[in-house]
Amino acid sequence: MVGRGKKDSELEAAVKELADADTVAFGGVGIASTLLPATEAYRHVERALAEHPAEARGRVDWLLKHGSPAGRAYAATLLEGADPAASRVAWTALRDAKGEFTTFSGCVMGRATLAEYATERLAGG
Repeated sequence: MVGRGKKDSELEAAVKELADADTVAFGGVGIASTLLPATEAYRHVERALAEHPAEARGRVDWLLKHGSPAGRAYAATLLEGADPAASRVAWTALRDAKGEFTTFSGCVMGRATLAEYATERLAGG
């Protein structure tokens, strides 16, 4: 039971990190290929979805509704592996979302609105 509580608090901390995220990056960023705290949190939630799908899914659904624009993008992306149909519904709803965030693809930094990002993901990008 003690271990379960620790897993719960670690998952909760990872979801909180994503909820407050202002950057979307799925790998290392910059020349040093540093993992951002949000990227580490994303990976933690991704593992939790694989190991404890029912528990983690509720947290991802919460993140989709209550997260920052970047947090909502992370949530919809997490759903892609867990429930592709729900992910598509999420991305479709996010096409009209407000807010923007920083993106990283390796060393390349950019900015995107959540609506633009969602439209791109729906198009297969």
